[in-house]
Amino acid sequence: MTTFNLPDLGEGLAEAEVVAWHVKVGDRVKVDQPMLSVETAKAVVEVPSPYSGVIRALYAAAGDMVATGKPLVDFDIEGAVSMVKTAEPAKARPRVADDSGTVVGSMPTSDEELVEHAVAGGQRAVARDRVRAAPAVRALARRLGVELASVPGSGRGGLITVDDVMTASQLQPARPQVGGTAARPAAAAPLPSGESERLRGPRRAMAHSMALARDQIAGCTLFDDADLDGWIRKTDFTVRLLRALAAGCRAEPGLNAWYDGESQSRKLIARVDVAIAVDTAEGLIVPVVRDIANRSAAELRTEVERLKTAAQARAVAPEELKDFTLMLSNFGMIAGRYATPIVVPPAVAILGAGGLRHDVVAVMGGIEAHLRLPLSLTFDHRCVTGGEAARFLAAVIKDLEQPD
Repeated sequence: MTTFNLPDLGEGLAEAEVVAWHVKVGDRVKVDQPMLSVETAKAVVEVPSPYSGVIRALYAAAGDMVATGKPLVDFDIEGAVSMVKTAEPAKARPRVADDSGTVVGSMPTSDEELVEHAVAGGQRAVARDRVRAAPAVRALARRLGVELASVPGSGRGGLITVDDVMTASQLQPARPQVGGTAARPAAAAPLPSGESERLRGPRRAMAHSMALARDQIAGCTLFDDADLDGWIRKTDFTVRLLRALAAGCRAEPGLNAWYDGESQSRKLIARVDVAIAVDTAEGLIVPVVRDIANRSAAELRTEVERLKTAAQARAVAPEELKDFTLMLSNFGMIAGRYATPIVVPPAVAILGAGGLRHDVVAVMGGIEAHLRLPLSLTFDHRCVTGGEAARFLAAVIKDLEQPD
């Protein structure tokens, strides 16, 4: 009997929630066959079987929280070494695979390709064409009523992506418009009065991050407005904000940094990687747009759309959620003029963009109505001075106020 423990799934989290089991006690499984889906703070991850053998025990049910390193499954392994054997043929030993990106760590694998089967009207499995898609993509397809077998995969090796499913359902992600309204995610069913709900997934991660920020950050917020009256044509609002953040970092590199409170050390980061908050029905997910200073407007728009769509489908890869150097909250697409956004360590700054408004402003000889963007910059006052923050915000405003 061999016990398989929940491995580190790549987000450094202490636990994960079991979403669904794909096997039951008594089932015979093969190496790399999906055993269960678990939900971490940001994504739904499929855990493959590390062995070929028979399932003898499951240590958790759907909905249970399992700590990293705790038992998940007991196996009777096929070809396991007997105590009376003196040697095992090399071909009977599972080989060690490189990390696949699904589960971090050393995992046995095989050269045999897993083929899905469907069962209808009896116990006999009927073979069908192989469909390759991540669990989150499958969940999105079910929600949209898309039959994956009919969707051509555009990913590597025919892998079906989020974009493929969206295209098949004839749903295109809506782009944010200047002065427009953000799309509202589907709301969860309200709880009966008086009942409590355990936080899970992104909401649990948010609770952890906010508690960490409360305990570690000395937050201070500056407020100002960018006058956009000089914009000569309709402009991509989010891309302009990203470009302005890059300008702010050139003016004051100290806000694109990580700070370690224990050692009281600051590390300035050359590359600007911006975490953008995406509002979803399950909670806030914050993917990262990499190297914004060295990307064109078209490249930034494509990347923002990709990450937004992946976040809505809970298909963002773990590596796309970490190591940000600066943060952006575009809350004004829904409502709000100013805010006090929260910095998540080790980053030291976050810019909040409020709702666009036409304000009455004084000009030489009279008054005019100008389109203005409210801005709220929160910074960690332990390592960023008020002067540095003000110069950063001034550079952001100056870039935003450029006609194009």
